[in-house]
Amino acid sequence: MISILKGFDSLLVAYSGGVDSTLLLAVARETLKKNLIAITATSPIHPSRETQEAKAFAKGLGVYHMIMQSREMSRSDFKVNTKNRCYICKKSLFEDLLKIACNKGIKYVAHGANVDDLDDFRPGFAAAQEMGIKAPLVDAGLTKDDIRTLSKHMKLKTWNKPQMACLATRIPYGRPITTKDLKMIEQAEQFILSFGFTACRVRLHGNVARIEVNPGDIEKMLDQKVRSSVVGKLREIGFYHVAMDLEGYRQGSMHLSL
Repeated sequence: MISILKGFDSLLVAYSGGVDSTLLLAVARETLKKNLIAITATSPIHPSRETQEAKAFAKGLGVYHMIMQSREMSRSDFKVNTKNRCYICKKSLFEDLLKIACNKGIKYVAHGANVDDLDDFRPGFAAAQEMGIKAPLVDAGLTKDDIRTLSKHMKLKTWNKPQMACLATRIPYGRPITTKDLKMIEQAEQFILSFGFTACRVRLHGNVARIEVNPGDIEKMLDQKVRSSVVGKLREIGFYHVAMDLEGYRQGSMHLSL
């Protein structure tokens, strides 16, 4: 990956604070030195805890970092929530990043896609390809496991960070994306994570919250005290019914309806 990054005289990294983009940013920092900017998008679809972690990670790496308000929630074609929502969101994001890069005299924009993403339903990756956004991790042939191994070797705090996706992925296709629903989902997940769960998704189905945690954590969630607290809090937030997914967390579970 170093040889790939050496081909960029300057670079703007779309930085989420996750495992992939943190490794990309860390290696880019060592390779490009000062010709590097990281930008993190913030909006109701992004958990605020992720934005704060991204700020802390970028500061720790010594990289110039900006927070940018993204525009997807101002777009009706995104909020209507078709299967192309990720394409619409990413295209809007990359348009803004390309403008910033141009204004700052930066030639290239990159994101943290990896080889495993090529096997999943990723319309956002198609938007990146169309717009000429670079994917150094893909070009280097790195899988998610490779990235975690390299991150651990480099002593990056994100090496074992659970995978994260925007809050819109918790809402079924066809149900309009609203700020109210996004806030409810974020509050619910934040409360559940406070019990020490390593990963959590609160999927919205009508007025039902379907909770996913790692399979190894299901027994903990079903503990009477934890279960009672979670049900009470989620009803307080506004969910009528609270359900536990016995399969546990798995990536892309909302794609089953496609």
